[in-house]
Amino acid sequence: MKRALIIFLWVVHISALIGIALGYSDFFVEKSPFTLLYLALVLFLYYPIDSVKKTLLFGLCFIVGMGSEWIGVHTSYLFGNYHYGIHLGPKIDGIPLLIGINWGILTFISHAIATSFIKNKWIQIIAGATLMVFLDFFLEQICDYAGFWHFDDGAGWFNYVCWFVIAALLHLILAYYKLRGDRNSSLHLYTVQLIFASGLWIIITT
Repeated sequence: MKRALIIFLWVVHISALIGIALGYSDFFVEKSPFTLLYLALVLFLYYPIDSVKKTLLFGLCFIVGMGSEWIGVHTSYLFGNYHYGIHLGPKIDGIPLLIGINWGILTFISHAIATSFIKNKWIQIIAGATLMVFLDFFLEQICDYAGFWHFDDGAGWFNYVCWFVIAALLHLILAYYKLRGDRNSSLHLYTVQLIFASGLWIIITT
């Protein structure tokens, strides 16, 4: 069952890249909310999120993510001048609920990857936050095309600094509570998003 869900995860993303390259971007981009929900399903089943502690920590990441994005959108103090588009599902005061879920997914999987390869807690925190910022860089390159979000003046360096600081704080909390998760499924969840974002960037710039 796990193998089938992971294979389908890759099929969905690779099919989307092929479809977009062939000119069917509207069809695939509009399905983005379902793709994010599928990522969340795989995380919940195989990380797994199976305890009160993990549920509360995921909820914390969701709240911090939503709160940070609300400050960013409504004050421009974080991330820069930007607003969300139409392809990330229902919103609360301009912030898609799926963005909060995505903050939880990215924090959990980057934490699992970092802690599985690195022993030192502080290096784990730095590595986990760096993984999140690295993926965010590629997402910023496709956000306009995909209708996810739009920066008035592009994503500047301050956007990535804020991402790193907030991500590092979340990783510090996860380290304090000794969160543990499945490395294999986390690697798949991270890599498939990275390949999709970088692949789509190549498609739209060539």
